[in-house]
Amino acid sequence: MDKDELLLHASSFGAAAVAYDEHRPDYARAAVRWALAPAPGPRVLDLGAGTGKLTGTLVTLGAEVIAVEPDPAMLTELRRSLPDVRALSGSAETIPLPDASVDAVLAGNAMHWFDMAVAGPEIARVLAPDGVLAGLWNVMDDGVEWVAGLARVSGAAAIGPRDTPTSWRAETAGMHLPKTGGAARFGSPEQAEFPHGQRRTADSLVATLATHAGMLLMPEQERDATLGRIRAFLTNRPETARGDFTLPMLTGVLRARRL
Repeated sequence: MDKDELLLHASSFGAAAVAYDEHRPDYARAAVRWALAPAPGPRVLDLGAGTGKLTGTLVTLGAEVIAVEPDPAMLTELRRSLPDVRALSGSAETIPLPDASVDAVLAGNAMHWFDMAVAGPEIARVLAPDGVLAGLWNVMDDGVEWVAGLARVSGAAAIGPRDTPTSWRAETAGMHLPKTGGAARFGSPEQAEFPHGQRRTADSLVATLATHAGMLLMPEQERDATLGRIRAFLTNRPETARGDFTLPMLTGVLRARRL
């Protein structure tokens, strides 16, 4: 995407903030622990925090969390659901925190929206020495046959280039982190994946996919047709046709250490 298109996609979520908060999954705790493992202390910035899906897991794990989110509607939902968390308006490119004020910066399904040429040095600025930067992405496990079928039916707007494990590995292998060395001062990236899942129904999974950026920006008639295909697929699969089911997922983590 060019910068204008990237900005358009990144700014699309506010219109669906309530649905995003209701339907998007949290993150595997083992993945969050791995992301934080090298951090020198408990102070964590959740950057591009959205409605607080990752923030809530960090709080549960005992981190001292500050959340930063640029979209006012998403920030309102975060403050509503997590009133005790310090939640600030800001972005990856302009972080409203002092130098060396956090031990880790985490981003849940958000790092691919950052302009890392600007955000990399800014993230390095707020990180303490030896601090950690990590991006986390929830991906659907298309090693499961019916999930692979769902991906084929849904199309790239609903299940995009970071939404299945193979494409996630390729898309995030160093691509979304600051370049090593230079002003951003980060070391070589590491990847890891952790089992995860989300209890869904056919209706709630359709609603979840409708919160993806490509779907939010799609013309209404095309979006309705796409969601109709997805609903028809789910209501005709034995794994998903009868009430609740678990959507097989992985939480993928990409991390690097500040040099």
